[in-house]
Amino acid sequence: MVNLLRFLESAATDIQAVPYSKLRGFIKLTKFRLGSLVVFSALVTYLTVCPSVNWVQLLALCLGGMLVTSAANGFNQIIEKDLDKLMDRTHLRPMPTGVLTVTEALIFCGICGIGGTMLLWVYTNPLSGILGFVSIILYALVYTPLKRVTPLSVFVGAFPGALPTLIGATAATEGFGNITFFGMLLFLIQFIWQFPHFWSLAWFNDADYRKAGFFMLPSRGGKDQSSRFQILIYSVFLLPISILPFVFHFVGLLSISVVIISGITLIMQAYNFYRVGDDKLAKKLFIVAIIYLPVVQLALMTRV
Repeated sequence: MVNLLRFLESAATDIQAVPYSKLRGFIKLTKFRLGSLVVFSALVTYLTVCPSVNWVQLLALCLGGMLVTSAANGFNQIIEKDLDKLMDRTHLRPMPTGVLTVTEALIFCGICGIGGTMLLWVYTNPLSGILGFVSIILYALVYTPLKRVTPLSVFVGAFPGALPTLIGATAATEGFGNITFFGMLLFLIQFIWQFPHFWSLAWFNDADYRKAGFFMLPSRGGKDQSSRFQILIYSVFLLPISILPFVFHFVGLLSISVVIISGITLIMQAYNFYRVGDDKLAKKLFIVAIIYLPVVQLALMTRV
């Protein structure tokens, strides 16, 4: 009986130590929901700029984009595995819990990174593959280490964060691939959007980030007026940037009307947050920003 009790206690300990399966661990490593939003941006941009849809390219962009994003997210978790243990929002990730080993994660991320890059290179064009590979390097090897050094890490991270849009636009071009002016405008919209989006998230997670020594808000003072003001400024600046596709005659009046209404909504929420500056309004701003991007991208895609 004693041996049976010991066995049951040991089994219970093992269950607590490994709270989910390896399969689920690999899925968590990819940050699938975030990856889906990233791939959505690439696909919508492709459909926005391409003269006619190539379904092979579209499928390769979807799968290749997801693999590249998964690799970047996975390498990020490998590098931060010890820091993830310190934060409430990340302590149940695959490596802090022991669900996956570093070796398993490295192999998985390596396969995803190489596979995604090759899919983009072969079935869209080489430049798209190069941009996909660059996004992995920037996110994992530049942005990730800088998070504990300077608030400018968010500025650096905004480049790989917006590159899926540029990859989508580049995938629609022929030959080696080229970066078009319209593609750069769409890239710029997503680039600027990331600041109010991420900083609002960083605001209500600031205490958790500080446990790992991350500087994620724009001010060294953290949750101060300077951080709130910069969130508001970038929200305001996003509006004229998002109008540029209309200024250069890439989209019509209906599309830009939706963009302007969305931009004003975001600014109003950012102003409310700036005025009060509490976590509740930061969460509302984060939600509004999440909704803003796909609405604007779909509006621009219609081009009417």
